[in-house]
Amino acid sequence: MRRLFFSFALFAFSMLVVPQGAWADDTIYSKVDESPVPIKTPPPRYPLSLKLQKIEGLVAVAIVIDEKGNVINGTVVKSTHKDFEEPALEAVKGWKFRPAKKEGVAVKVRVTAPLRFKVED
Repeated sequence: MRRLFFSFALFAFSMLVVPQGAWADDTIYSKVDESPVPIKTPPPRYPLSLKLQKIEGLVAVAIVIDEKGNVINGTVVKSTHKDFEEPALEAVKGWKFRPAKKEGVAVKVRVTAPLRFKVED
């Protein structure tokens, strides 16, 4: 009984001393053993005003993909037209991937994804 109490007390003390989330690995990798694989990548909404003018473009978005394959952050790195940026960021929020792996373990990774806006003939 005394040993059980000591173990519980030690556990309770460690919860007070260790900062919250200290056991979680918040590292975001850029180099991994297995790259993330796209599962679902719906295209961005084409801004109507640009489509009517037949303006095409490209937006490069740096995205962070978590250990479950969800996009948790997106930032525009480069864009040919400002009006393409918001639709590009909205699109990547709905993307799904098979997660990246490092040493056999799913990890967060940052990659840059190009989104092309092309007027169909």
